[in-house]
Amino acid sequence: TPPELLEALGPFDLDPCAPTNRPWPTAKHHYTIQDNGLVQPWHGRVWCNPPYGKKAAAWLAKCSVHQNAIALIFARTETNMFFDFVWNTATGLLFIKGRLYFHHVTGKRARANSGAPSVLIAYNEQNYQALANSGIAGKLVRLR
Repeated sequence: TPPELLEALGPFDLDPCAPTNRPWPTAKHHYTIQDNGLVQPWHGRVWCNPPYGKKAAAWLAKCSVHQNAIALIFARTETNMFFDFVWNTATGLLFIKGRLYFHHVTGKRARANSGAPSVLIAYNEQNYQALANSGIAGKLVRLR
């Protein structure tokens, strides 16, 4: 996760899908692939940058139930995943202007951008306000 996003939105209590090796903390507590954050109890304010692709749906499903999270995914607004766990359950969205550059576990920024547009998804009013006040360039959309 780009550190400037975390700085603009944090702090977070839990990252349930944190990389095993990370160059900076993404939250106070982390679950990695060894912990299987999908089956662990979630607590507090959650940062969720799930594995991309079809597996992201399970993480967004848990975000929509937990209702105290910000998730970062590709802006695939037409997918069943988006309809099931974003359009009907999230409070708001911040479509990020431009494409993100992610970082390697060493902390070095990737040379190429993510290859697709990204969106931050707020689950609850506090997290929507965090998006609104973040200063991250993009288009903010309230859903409910």
